[in-house]
Amino acid sequence: MLHILVGVFFILHGLIHLIGFVVNWQIITTDEFPYATTLLAGRIDVGDGGIRVVGLLWLLAAVGFVIAGYGLITLAPWWLALTAGVTLFSSVMCILGWPQAQFGLYINLLILVLLFLDGRFHWIPRT
Repeated sequence: MLHILVGVFFILHGLIHLIGFVVNWQIITTDEFPYATTLLAGRIDVGDGGIRVVGLLWLLAAVGFVIAGYGLITLAPWWLALTAGVTLFSSVMCILGWPQAQFGLYINLLILVLLFLDGRFHWIPRT
């Protein structure tokens, strides 16, 4: 049962990554997530085209977490490797999107701790 809850958590975390896509593609903007063409707290300006590429990378992270969550829920043998990879990728994206994405980085660190604990204590049932 715990693996289902954590899998749903991964899916929800992935859906939150869609903010990076919809804002960078100017589908929506909010006061908390304004459209900008810069990365690393405004240090690097990538322009309109570059920020759209960054938006696609956020979309890739979203899809990765949704698939990883599904893999965990179904206990697919690949869920752990995908989750570790997409979490590291997402962490890089959160650093690039700092400070707006800082909370996502903290969640990613929590996920990495969960993965470590599974490796140590095997809280996820094995197929």
